[in-house]
Amino acid sequence: MNSSAPLEGAPLIKPSSTDHPLHEAIVDACRSVFDPEIPVNIFDLGLIYTIEIADDGAVGIIMTLTAPGCPVAGEMPGWVADAIEPLPGVKSVDVELTWEPPWGMDMMSDEARLELGFM
Repeated sequence: MNSSAPLEGAPLIKPSSTDHPLHEAIVDACRSVFDPEIPVNIFDLGLIYTIEIADDGAVGIIMTLTAPGCPVAGEMPGWVADAIEPLPGVKSVDVELTWEPPWGMDMMSDEARLELGFM
């Protein structure tokens, strides 16, 4: 058996700490970051896969980009960290880029699809 293959039924995207009191503020901070080529924030685009918040206020973000060749690939994680770090209660922010699963238009919120004319 291939040990790197995900377990059957295991989610491709690690679950977020949605029950943490900081979750909503972090989502709002992510919504303040935009892909310069698309007039929709990165959260509604579906680029934020996981928001993990530890009890001590350490925040881990797993995100992707619309394409590996995205011109802002090197800068976007820093923009996300800069948006989240000033929030009260946040001790540190670690932003990790992933390409698995690959981003697709089906990951966009209905608001994003409407904004971009896909609905």
